[in-house]
Amino acid sequence: MRLPESRGPLSRAVIDALGGEPGTLPADLTACLVADRSDDDPIRDEDLQILLFTCYELHYRGWDGVDDRWEWEPSLLVLRGAAEARFERALRHLVGPAPTLRAQDVPQALTDLVAADDGPSLSVEIRRRATLDQFREFVTQRSVYHFREADPHTWAIPRLDGRAKAALIEIQSDEYGGGQLSRMHAELFRDAARWLGLDTRYAAHVDAVPAVTLATNNLMSLFGLHRRWRGALLGHLAALEMTSSLPNRNYGEGLRRLGGTPDATRFYDEHVEADAVHEQIATHDMCGAFATAEPDRAADVWFGAASALAVERIFGAHLLDSWAAGRSSLRSPLGARR
Repeated sequence: MRLPESRGPLSRAVIDALGGEPGTLPADLTACLVADRSDDDPIRDEDLQILLFTCYELHYRGWDGVDDRWEWEPSLLVLRGAAEARFERALRHLVGPAPTLRAQDVPQALTDLVAADDGPSLSVEIRRRATLDQFREFVTQRSVYHFREADPHTWAIPRLDGRAKAALIEIQSDEYGGGQLSRMHAELFRDAARWLGLDTRYAAHVDAVPAVTLATNNLMSLFGLHRRWRGALLGHLAALEMTSSLPNRNYGEGLRRLGGTPDATRFYDEHVEADAVHEQIATHDMCGAFATAEPDRAADVWFGAASALAVERIFGAHLLDSWAAGRSSLRSPLGARR
C-alpha cells in the first residue's frame, strides 16, 4: 500500500514526513487544526479526511515504506487528536444532543432512530436505474471499507465482557466467514469488484474517493481506536446491521439487472439473510447488554448509531446528486473497463 496523495497543506506535511524517519512534527501543524474554523465542513474537508485516514491506517496494515514506529509517534498522535476533535464537533453538530436513556431503553431507541432516518434511497436508485459505470463507481466507493470489512469493529472485542462480547463475536465470526477465506465478506466483495473489472487490492481506490467516503471509514476508526468510544462503536455496528438487509437486496437486484453473475452478486445476497439475523443480535444482545452492564454509556450507543446514519445520508446524497448532474461521484475517473 503506497501512501495516498495529499489533498491540502496539512495532509501534504504529514505524508511527506511519513516517508522519513519517525520524529517530532512541527507544532504549527497542530495549531492550524485547533484554530477557529467555524465556517468549515470537516466531513467534506478533503485535507482533513485524508489526513485522518492516513494516520488511522498506521494502526491497520500500514503504508509501504513507512516505518512502523510512526504508529505511536507522540507528535503525530497529538496532531491526529486535534483533527479528531474537529471531526467529533462536526458529528455532534450534525446529530444533535443525545437523549437521556435508561439502559433498558437502548434497543427501542435504536429502532426508533433507524425508523426515523430519512436518508436518500441510494439502494433504490441502484436497483432501478443505475448504469454499469455508476454501479462500478458505487463499488469503488465502498471498497475502502469492504476490502477490510469488519476490522474496525473488531477493536471492541477485548474491551467488552459478558453477553455484549459474545454477541459481537457472533456477528464478527459471520463477517469473517467462520474462518473460511472463501466465505469472508471481504473476499465475497472482491468477487463483485473483480467481475466489474476493478482493482481488488486492499485500499486500491483511496485516492479516487472523496472526503465524504473517507469520513464513513474514519468514523469507524475514530470509535474503534478509542476505548472511551466502545459504546459508540457498538451503536455504529448496530446501525449498519439494522439498515443492511433491504438495501443489499436492492444492490443485488441492481447488479443482476446489469448482468451480474451469481458470484458477482453473492456478497449482496449473503447480507440479505445474515444481516436480518445480525440486526436482532446487535440491537438486543450486544447493545442492550452493553448498556445494562455500563448504563452510563447508553448515550454513547445512541451517538454512534446516529453518527453512522448521518454520515451515510451525506454519502448517499453525494452519489445521487453527482449522478443526477451527469458527473462522476469520484475524484478521478476509473481506469479499468469491462
